[in-house]
Amino acid sequence: MPQLSTSLVLDLARQQLAQAGIALHVSKKRVKNINFRLKPYALMVSVPMSISASQIAQAVDKRVSWALDNHPQVLARYHHKQTPKPKASTSDSPVLLWGIEQSLRLNHDEKIAYYRQQLTEVNPSLFDKWQPIVGATANEVRLKKMHTRWGSCNTRARRIWLSVYLPAYPIECTEYVIVHELCHLHHANHSKAFWQTVAAAMPDYQQWHNMLAGKTGQLD
Repeated sequence: MPQLSTSLVLDLARQQLAQAGIALHVSKKRVKNINFRLKPYALMVSVPMSISASQIAQAVDKRVSWALDNHPQVLARYHHKQTPKPKASTSDSPVLLWGIEQSLRLNHDEKIAYYRQQLTEVNPSLFDKWQPIVGATANEVRLKKMHTRWGSCNTRARRIWLSVYLPAYPIECTEYVIVHELCHLHHANHSKAFWQTVAAAMPDYQQWHNMLAGKTGQLD
């Protein structure tokens, strides 16, 4: 198999990162080693002044999967810091269900219980819908109060966790998270192949991905 050129290796890495909304920035500095810094929407790479283009390309290529896997957590931490924290309150407030305001008024704990019930009710039909499309089946689905991510997947146990906060958003957001986690049963990382699998199963996934991006599950 012919070896890819240096420029092509770097271009492919840049494209994979761009698909996840990450811009690649490489700059030569007076440093001894190649340094990587993953920031919201950017992978910053500082390289020694004397390093060759092929060495840069090889180093970046090896770090693409790491950047894709860790960027969601970097984004969540960033937005969590930027979002003003609401004061703890036991007072009732309006409830959003699948993105639509309801006539109910519940306090925070009641909302969690309500959302858990709603998600439990729709999960069987949603997984029945998407598992054949993705071509992967989860052995177990659990719900959890997750503030920095919307879902997670234990590929070895084939166990998927979903955030109880999802019912506050349009149901397509929950469907996207289900598709996303099911696709991890094919690809454990966020490689180009992973995103291609997501897009093949759910062509409009980017709309729902963007809607959830930066949200931290705050209800009140």
